[in-house]
Amino acid sequence: MAAAAMISMNSFSQDLIARQAPIDKKLKTVDSLMLLKQIRAEQSEFPALDLYASWSNEFVHRYGKDVTIPNSYDIDLTGFCMPTTNTRITSKFGPRWRRMHNGIDIKVQIGDTIVAAFDGKVRIVKFERKGYGQYIVIRHDNGLETVYGHLSKQLVKEDQLVRAGEVIGLGGNTGRSTGSHLHFETRFLGIAINPALMFDFPNQDIVADTYTFKKTRGAQQNIAGSHDSEIVEGEIRYHKVKSGDTLSRIAKLRGVSVSTLCKLNGIKTTTTLRIGQVLRCS
Repeated sequence: MAAAAMISMNSFSQDLIARQAPIDKKLKTVDSLMLLKQIRAEQSEFPALDLYASWSNEFVHRYGKDVTIPNSYDIDLTGFCMPTTNTRITSKFGPRWRRMHNGIDIKVQIGDTIVAAFDGKVRIVKFERKGYGQYIVIRHDNGLETVYGHLSKQLVKEDQLVRAGEVIGLGGNTGRSTGSHLHFETRFLGIAINPALMFDFPNQDIVADTYTFKKTRGAQQNIAGSHDSEIVEGEIRYHKVKSGDTLSRIAKLRGVSVSTLCKLNGIKTTTTLRIGQVLRCS
C-alpha cells in the first residue's frame, strides 16, 4: 500500500514538474525581454556607455581622464546613412594650410538637407564664430561621434534621440568658411578618423561593415573646438569591390599599381574578386 502511494506521489511530482517547465520557460522569456528593454533604454540614455563614462553638452571633443582609449576596437558601420546626397568633396582629411583638417568638406548649397549618419543622441548644438559655425555633435552606439559644421540652421536639440537619415539641419556657410559646404567629422573618443576610411562618398556606400580602430602613438585627443589642429595621422585607403570591378580598374581609380594592390592584399593577378570584398589600396 505504501509502495503504491509512493508511486502515486512520484507520478504527481513528475506531472507537476512537467507542467511547471513551460511556465519557467515563459518566465525566462519575459525576464529576457525585460532585460533587453532595460538595456535598450540605457543605450538610448547613454550611447556607447561602455566607452564614454560621462555625458556633457559642453565640449566638442574633450573627455578628460574619464576615458580610456582601447588598443583596438571594432566599429560597426552597418546602418549608416550619408549625411547628404551630394558627393563632391571640396577638401579632404589631412594637412591643410600647415594645419590638420580633421574632417572632410562636402559641397552643399545653403538650405540643403543634412541628416544623421547613424542612430544616436544629440550631444551638442552650438555656434562657434571662428570655427564650426552652427554645428551639431551626435554620439552613436557604435562608439563614433559625428560632427556637422557650418550649418545655416540646426533642427534638433541637445539630448534629443535621432535615427539614421533623420533631418538634423540645413547646409550653410557659417563660422570659418569660405563657401557653402558641410564639414563632416568622425571621431572615436575624441580622436579624429578620416571618414574616407569608412565611407565611400562618391558611391554613397560604406567601405566595409566594420572599421577596426587601432591605437597609435600619435593618437590623442584635441581640447579645442576648432576642426583644424596640428595632429597628423597616416592614411590607409580601401576599396569595396563592386560589379564590373577588376584589379586594373581599381588600380587606376585609386592611383596605385596592380602589383601594389596584390602585395597589400596578399592576392595574385589571377585572383577572382568578389562583390563586397574590401581591398586595401595604400
